[in-house]
Amino acid sequence: MTTSTVPATMPRGFTFRISLAYLGLYTALLASALVTVPLRVAEVDPAGKERSLALIVALGALVAVVANPLFGRLSDRTTSRFGRRRPWLVGGVLGGSAGLMLIALAPAVPAIAIGWCLAQMSFNATLSALSATVPDQVPADRRGTVSGAVGFSQLIAVPLGAASAALFGDAVIRFLVPCLAATVLVLIFAVTLPDRRVAKRLPPLTAKAFRDTFWTDPREHPTFGWMWLTRFVLFLALFTPVSYLAFYLGDRIGISPHALAGVLALLMLVEYSTSSLTSSLCGRLSDRVGRRKPFVVAAAVVMAVGMVLLATADSLTRVIVAQAVQGLATGLYFSVDVALCASVLPAPDDTAKDLGVINIANVLPQSIGPAFAPLLLAIGSGQNYTALYMFTALCALSGILVVSKVRSAR
Repeated sequence: MTTSTVPATMPRGFTFRISLAYLGLYTALLASALVTVPLRVAEVDPAGKERSLALIVALGALVAVVANPLFGRLSDRTTSRFGRRRPWLVGGVLGGSAGLMLIALAPAVPAIAIGWCLAQMSFNATLSALSATVPDQVPADRRGTVSGAVGFSQLIAVPLGAASAALFGDAVIRFLVPCLAATVLVLIFAVTLPDRRVAKRLPPLTAKAFRDTFWTDPREHPTFGWMWLTRFVLFLALFTPVSYLAFYLGDRIGISPHALAGVLALLMLVEYSTSSLTSSLCGRLSDRVGRRKPFVVAAAVVMAVGMVLLATADSLTRVIVAQAVQGLATGLYFSVDVALCASVLPAPDDTAKDLGVINIANVLPQSIGPAFAPLLLAIGSGQNYTALYMFTALCALSGILVVSKVRSAR
């Protein structure tokens, strides 16, 4: 059997198990990025929390940019008797949990930055192997269903993590509970995965091959390039303002510090329960109609509407409505994201590497966005959230033009 062979049918229970694995992974990773890390930074450095958070998020995202394709390449080349993906699934989730616990115990911003970089590096090793199991194991005509289920898990993980942060006041418990969930659920998936070993002897990894780990030439593979850019602009719209949501609620809406965790949990629940339900339903629908791009176009339009609503909000009620609209947009996009990316991969034997390159498009905005967000906020009053959200609305709308260039997908 070659490494590029895809079974005619999925392994029994695969969709359920990979959904649980994504649920655990993103409960730890996304909930930390959006809720618990900002809260921890505010505890350690209340006076300089904006600058400190921007630095920490940017450093972590840069680590993720390198880690995802690098570990993807290593996963593709792994000849372990335990399979190609399994060692990275297990090792990554254990290392990521260690990084989050360092953040929980860290007394200063530099230690938090180190912990977040370790968490990003390790969890992205798990993510690169986990995402590669879809083209490894799932026939093309079933990938919309899997994409929707994975999207559901990714999205519902955030309110679960936010609720956990609101429920537990102790910083260690806030991080420990998601870490345990991630470890248990990823281990269950890894143990039950019908992982295949590399069936042929691979040539040594040359300097050129190592360089190509981080690059898939868009001139040779234009469809892949346009899909990468589609992901980039939409994730830039999604994640540029999110890390500042806690600060926005305090500075613009007037939420008190002691009520902040509860309000964040409510907003995460509204947005991500809406998006997870939308993702699950629309993933199956995309398989039935045999089309993916219309869902992306709809997501871009609705996302822009949600950003405009946030830009003009002056009360918590309006913020809740805006988050619900944003949840609808996120669900529409995530319902087809995995399936659309899997359809443009250039080389069957390099699936994890190429998915790692395309995953740069969703981690790079987490570095670029926080880097220039303070510049937008500094316009005029110094807390110009309107400028920040209007910019991200324009990013979302640009996704309509870019996804139209993905010619090989419908």
